[in-house]
Amino acid sequence: MLNFAWKVFCVTGNVETYLLVKEMENYSSDEGKEVVEEVMGEGEVNVPFT
Repeated sequence: MLNFAWKVFCVTGNVETYLLVKEMENYSSDEGKEVVEEVMGEGEVNVPFT
């Protein structure tokens, strides 16, 4: 779920989505935080608009 929220933020730049990502980080375990750092390091996400 965090991965999806981060990708949505990357595509839209929506501040509320960013705040959701940060809130989800706060509830995640230490292992989850490693995943967040990995996802944030992926760079640009290409999502086709329909």
